[in-house]
Amino acid sequence: MTDPSLITPHSSLKTDVLVIGAGPVGMTLALALADSPLRVLLLDRQPGGSWLKDPRALALSHGTRQLLERLNAWNASAATAIESIHVSQRGGFGRAQIEAADYDIPALGYVMRYRDLLSTLHARIGVEQLIAPCSVERIDTDNSLTTVSITHQGATRRITTRLVVHAEGTPQDDPGVTVRDYGQHAIVCEARPSTPHGNRAWERFTPDGPLALLPIGSDYAVVFTVPPEKAAHIMALGDQEFLCRLNEQFGSRLELVATGPRASFPLALRLRRQLTRDRQVWLGNTAQTLHPVSGQGFNLGLRDAWELAETLLEFSQDDPGRPEPLAAYARGRQTDRIGSALFTDGIVRLFSNDIPPLKTLRGLGLLALDLAPPLRHFVARRMIWGARAWP
Repeated sequence: MTDPSLITPHSSLKTDVLVIGAGPVGMTLALALADSPLRVLLLDRQPGGSWLKDPRALALSHGTRQLLERLNAWNASAATAIESIHVSQRGGFGRAQIEAADYDIPALGYVMRYRDLLSTLHARIGVEQLIAPCSVERIDTDNSLTTVSITHQGATRRITTRLVVHAEGTPQDDPGVTVRDYGQHAIVCEARPSTPHGNRAWERFTPDGPLALLPIGSDYAVVFTVPPEKAAHIMALGDQEFLCRLNEQFGSRLELVATGPRASFPLALRLRRQLTRDRQVWLGNTAQTLHPVSGQGFNLGLRDAWELAETLLEFSQDDPGRPEPLAAYARGRQTDRIGSALFTDGIVRLFSNDIPPLKTLRGLGLLALDLAPPLRHFVARRMIWGARAWP
C-alpha cells in the first residue's frame, strides 16, 4: 500500500536508502534504520498482504529471536520452540542430541509460519515507506546518486536515492552468482505425529538427502529432500502413500499419521561473488542461497540486514552509498556468509550418499558430536548465532 501523497504523475521521489524487496530481510533493514536520520523506502513486486496465503514454515534461530526482539517485532504467540534436536543417519550407527538447556537459553530455535512473521514486520512499517505492487525497470548510477525507474499503477516513476539495497531474489542466469546444483528437490509440508512432539526437532540423514521434522503447533513442518526424479513421483502420490514413503524414510522413532498440502522446489548453493557495487548492495537470498539443512539461510539473511544497518549508522548517516561503508559491510559479512555456506555444503556432501566408508565416518562423527562437548558446542553455536554471538 502506498501513501498517495508520495507519488504523483509529475514528480519523482527522493530517499536515502531504497530497498528493492519488502520481504523479511528488506523490512528488517527498514526497522533497524527506523530511528536514524536516513529515509528508507521499500519497493515490492507483490501487492500488500499477498503473504497472508503463504503456507511456508520458517526455522528461526534463537539469535534471530534476539534480533527481532530488538526491533519489537518478535511474535511469541506464533512461534513453536525447538528445545532439542536429534541428529541421526538412516541405515548407519551414531546419533547426536543438542539441548537448549546446555546453553542457558529457552530454545535452540523456533518454527514460525512465513505469513505470521511478515504480518508482524509489516505492522511496524509506516504506510509512507512502502510502494507495492511495482516493478523495477531500470537502475542508473552516477558518482553521487542512483536513479531507479519503476512501473507502478500503470505509470513509470523515478526514484533518486543514495543507496539501492537488493533484497528480492536473484535471476537464475545472473552472471555475478556462482551456482552449485545439488541435484535435490525439497518437498515441504506439515504432518501430524501420532504422539506429541515434545518440542523436539529431528534431522535424519539419508542417501537421498536430509529429512527434517520441525515442531510447529501440534504438528511437524517437514523438509523431505530427494533427487528430482523421485520428487516428481512423490508429489504425485496420494496422502496415504506419501505418509508411507515418509515414515519409511524416517524410521521407527515416531509415526506421522496425517499430512497437509505439499510443495516442491529445487536446491542449489548460490553465492554472489561481489556484495557491493556502485551505490548498490545485495542482501539475503540475493547474496546467497543455501541448502535448507540446519536452517541457516534465512537466519543468515536477517543478520545481513542487521549488520548493514549497523555499518551505515557507524560509518555514514549523510551518504550511505559511499564506497567506505559498503566496503566495510562486505568485509564484515565474509566470515559469516562463507562460513555458513561451507558448513551447510559440507554436511550435504558428506551425508547425501550411501558410500560404506563415508557411512562409517559419519557414524563416528555423530558419536564424537554427542560425546565431545567442545565439538557439539561449536555446531550448536553456529546454528544459534552463526559466526556472530548476539549479546
